[in-house]
Amino acid sequence: MLSRGAVHDPGIGFITITRVKVSADLQMARVFYTSLGDEKARRDTARALDRATPYLRRQVGGRLQLRRVPELEFRFDESIANQDRIEQILRELEAERPAADAAASEAAASEPAASEPGTSDSPDGTVPAHTHDHRD
Repeated sequence: MLSRGAVHDPGIGFITITRVKVSADLQMARVFYTSLGDEKARRDTARALDRATPYLRRQVGGRLQLRRVPELEFRFDESIANQDRIEQILRELEAERPAADAAASEAAASEPAASEPGTSDSPDGTVPAHTHDHRD
């Protein structure tokens, strides 16, 4: 009904219904949506949907044969914005990966070679003496 222009409220901008959660007893339907625009446009859309709720509920009641028409509750779907933020972070990390790989390769190339067996890593350069002879 919203996408077909059945609601003639100019406050309802371009919205997308992302999901609807209906309670098990069919008494409540939470309608999640997203909309284009800034915070003011989002508030205007929320107010317009609140104004349109009684009309929409009557329309749903006329189309569905239920003993009781569910209450409609419109909620802005924050999960879409969160998904967009996660995707943005992943893209940034992917863009940084070549630079990080290059830095790691450069660091590995500049490290001194590993010690030869039998040589010491002690500061004075001595090899620790073995105190126990394990040949019995």
